[in-house]
Amino acid sequence: MDKSTSRPCATLSTSHTSPAAIPFRTALLYWLKLGFISFGGPAGQIALMHAELVERRRWISERRFLHALNYCMLLPGPEATQLAIYIGWLLHRTAGGIAAGVLFVLPSLFILILLTWIYLVWGHVPAIAGILAGIKPAVVAIVLAAAWRIGTRTLKNALLAGIALAAFVAIDFLGMPFPLIVLGAAVVGLAGGRLRPALFDFGSAHGAAAGTAAHPPALIDDTTPTPPHARFSWPRLVTVCAAGCALAFACWALLALAYGTDGVLPRMGAFFGKTALLTFGGAYAVLPYVVQHAVGQYGWLDAGQMIDGLALGETTPGPLIMIVAFVGFVGGWTHALFGPGARLLAGAAAAGVATLFTFLPSFVFILAGGPLVESTRGDVRLTAPLTAISAAVVGVIASLAVFFGAHVFFNDGNGAPRLDAIAIGAAAAVALLRYRIGTIKTILACALAGLLLSYRHG
Repeated sequence: MDKSTSRPCATLSTSHTSPAAIPFRTALLYWLKLGFISFGGPAGQIALMHAELVERRRWISERRFLHALNYCMLLPGPEATQLAIYIGWLLHRTAGGIAAGVLFVLPSLFILILLTWIYLVWGHVPAIAGILAGIKPAVVAIVLAAAWRIGTRTLKNALLAGIALAAFVAIDFLGMPFPLIVLGAAVVGLAGGRLRPALFDFGSAHGAAAGTAAHPPALIDDTTPTPPHARFSWPRLVTVCAAGCALAFACWALLALAYGTDGVLPRMGAFFGKTALLTFGGAYAVLPYVVQHAVGQYGWLDAGQMIDGLALGETTPGPLIMIVAFVGFVGGWTHALFGPGARLLAGAAAAGVATLFTFLPSFVFILAGGPLVESTRGDVRLTAPLTAISAAVVGVIASLAVFFGAHVFFNDGNGAPRLDAIAIGAAAAVALLRYRIGTIKTILACALAGLLLSYRHG
């Protein structure tokens, strides 16, 4: 593994006009802040990181950010969390990656534990329902804004725009699975990178000049050499993979020794570890699998509770796959693992187990595969598939906005429009796209609007 990062990481760029090295403490504070404000699902979280790290702080350039994002989109698991781990690792080695990922996830875990406890103890509260009703249209607007922002930077020509449109049609109208869409985009990029490489090369002189005019140099810039800790080597790849697998098995073995292999906690560890390897395409792609087993097979919660958990997951910070913490908490609470008087402790323990086994593979994927990804920079034949995937992701994000909008803006029973939700969503979209109002301010304003409307209707 890498050496300690208690001191600032060495400056990565060779340009004398680049920003100074980022102190480790500064990075920690940012990742912690991101964990508390990362609303809007992966699209909103990626947009937050892009606005802060690429545009404002200039810790990483546009091309390096998209190169990392494209790799994360190929992996199973929450891509926004993996992107945070990747950037933290580039800045401050292994400790930086681990800290970025942990701090990105921990706030949402604690918030979901608290909200799930309130949900189980006090049930439905009209005021909270009103707040959630105001936040949901804002989430739709956040996803739309993210699709627009990422699309304007990614869809540089008609071919890439066509890939995005094809991905939207494939997932929204044809119901194609996300992994197949990613594979199709990668094949197009692989062929295009050999036949028409210029269409997939964002590093042209014109593009570089435009980027320089728009932004000052970044700490991790387009031409920044790969730092020593990010250079690929087979021994490091094997070591990181072995360490990750050993840690996962050790955690599961401790649970099995304490509660038996058929105990609730060991079963949760094994189930969510397997789930983590199937989460291609985001949380919604794997939710049917979670419902089938958590509700139907293991009985950790019922279908109604699962729907309520999804609503909580959509409106709290952190990756949407954090709904596993809700599933774990309800399962631990329902089964009273530590006795009737310790349901809160049982729920918190089960939520922690579900979260640990869901996110551990993401750390291994990034810390092991990051150096290999860094070694592909600059070779358009290798980066073209990732560029095509990035274009397809724009279409997928747009389809997610349509999916959210259909559930938020129309009644499920008769399809009648919800005028209040439409008005809040439209106002949020204008605030984000036209007036560039921050995500958190927009969410707070929409939550207040939902609360006021709930009192008016009540």
